[in-house]
Amino acid sequence: MASTRERRVAKELQDIHNDKDNSGVLAQPIDASNLTHLKGTFPGPPDTPYAGGTFQVDIVIPDMYPFKSPMMKFDTKIWHPNVSSVTGAICLDTLGTGWSPVGTIKMALISLRMLLESPNPKDPQDAEVAKMLMEHPHQFAQKAHDWAVKYAGAPRRDLLQHNYEREKAAEAAKDDPSRYQGYNKDLIDRFVHMGFDVGAVVDAFNFVGIDRNGGEDYELEEAYMGDITARLLGEQ
Repeated sequence: MASTRERRVAKELQDIHNDKDNSGVLAQPIDASNLTHLKGTFPGPPDTPYAGGTFQVDIVIPDMYPFKSPMMKFDTKIWHPNVSSVTGAICLDTLGTGWSPVGTIKMALISLRMLLESPNPKDPQDAEVAKMLMEHPHQFAQKAHDWAVKYAGAPRRDLLQHNYEREKAAEAAKDDPSRYQGYNKDLIDRFVHMGFDVGAVVDAFNFVGIDRNGGEDYELEEAYMGDITARLLGEQ
C-alpha cells in the first residue's frame, strides 16, 4: 500500500502534468516505481540571459515531506549567484526555513524559475558570481548567457536583455514601508523569499482578506498560507 507521502507526491505530479502548459514547469520520477526521486525541468525565463535554455533539477523527496522541503539541486550547470557553479546547490528560503507544509513541488520549481528572473546577490550560494553581478552586471549577464548556451541549449543572442543595472534601485524600493500597505514586513517577506514580488504578495493578502494585526508579525494559519500561495500561483 502506498504511503501518505507517496499518495501526495503522485497527486502533485498529476497536477504538474495537467498544468504544465500554464505553469511552465514539469516533474516526473526517474523510475515509475519510485516517487521519492524526481527530475524537474523548466525553461529559462524570457528577457533574461537564460532565455531559451532548458534547466533540469534533481529532486529528492525526504521521509518527512511535506513537513520538510524537497531537496533540490541543479543538474544543469548555471551561472547564478544563488546556485553553486560547481555542485548545483541552491540557496533559496523556499527550500529551507521558508518552507511550509502547504508548499508543493510545483511551487518550488516555479520559485526556482523566478529566482532566475530575480537573483539575490546579497544572500549568495556562490560568492564569486554574486560579486560579478553586483560590480559588473553586463559581464555577469554575458557569462550567464554563455553558460546557458553551452549547458542548457539556449540560442546564442548578441543583444542580451536584463535589468541587473537596476538592482540597487530595486533594493531601495523594497525598503519603502508604503509598499506593505500596513502589513508587517517580515510577514510579507516570508512569501517574497519564495521568489514572489512584494506587490503581488500584498495583493494576494488583500484578496484573501488577511488581518493586518496592527502591523505586527504573527503566524498565519495553514489554510491562509494555502490560499495565498494559490493566488500567487494563479490558481484562484
